Amino acid sequence: MVRTFCALALALLALPAAAATDSRPPITGISHLAVYSTDMAATEHFYAVILGGRKASDPEDAAGVRYYFSPRQFVEVLPAPAGHGPSMLAHAAYVTTDAAALRAYLVAHGATGVSPVKRGDGGDQWFSMKDPEGNLIQLVQPGSSDTTPSAGAISGRIIHVGYLVHNRADQDRFYRQLLGFRPYWYGAMRTDAVDWISQQTPKGSDWLEYMMVGPGSTTPLDHVDARELGVLNHLSLGVRNMEATITQLIAEDRLSPRHDGPQMGKDGKWQGNLYDPDGTRVELMEFQPVTKPCCSGFTAPSPTK
Repeated sequence: MVRTFCALALALLALPAAAATDSRPPITGISHLAVYSTDMAATEHFYAVILGGRKASDPEDAAGVRYYFSPRQFVEVLPAPAGHGPSMLAHAAYVTTDAAALRAYLVAHGATGVSPVKRGDGGDQWFSMKDPEGNLIQLVQPGSSDTTPSAGAISGRIIHVGYLVHNRADQDRFYRQLLGFRPYWYGAMRTDAVDWISQQTPKGSDWLEYMMVGPGSTTPLDHVDARELGVLNHLSLGVRNMEATITQLIAEDRLSPRHDGPQMGKDGKWQGNLYDPDGTRVELMEFQPVTKPCCSGFTAPSPTK
């Protein structure tokens, strides 16, 4: 009897949350990652030549440059501000179908520090806010629906971004409860730790990866220097065949001076890493796992292209 009453009470409490979730405009994937550069020319060679991104002006910041992998996904490179700290992460951005409606939803549900909606020359609309750890994020309504890969790009598809996280509970309240991200996979270098916690966008297969540091992970806080931050704060480009991709990069002399892999990731997917001149990691990753992942199974489908 008590058990039945409790179950009914919980179901009733869940009804308003479900109704609120239904009214939230969907977040469907990754838009871009913005990084800082201390040498814009060297960074251009990495993103335009090694990765093959199409260079274009930055309608958001006249001092910046964009490198497009498709008309809807890109890396934004900004000059590092004077006195900037060791992290080269400027912001991460996610795609929504309706920026204005999503902003209104978030404000109505208690979000603070939300910028007004802005509009770019290409028709993009976006607004900004910070997550509980102070990472700036943008929610972008693209002006284009074209996802054709840019000519010469090693990949036309950003499949995930990741950044340093100290407090999983705080981030979950923001990304999972407020924004609606869904669990995807978690893993670690050891079975008694948790290093990576991935969750997909609410209506898509792209994902955000918490790169855990401190207690409970295998990365001690005192190891988080500028080099480590470049590893933690990263983006991932999806490729169909890692062997073919690396073979092409070698044949065309497009490997970055610092690189590692290919290797089998703990999630059962082939991956290899390239690094831009300031140490930001770009992870090449096959879309689908080819072996059983460690630590946990996938709780949602992986991207196919």
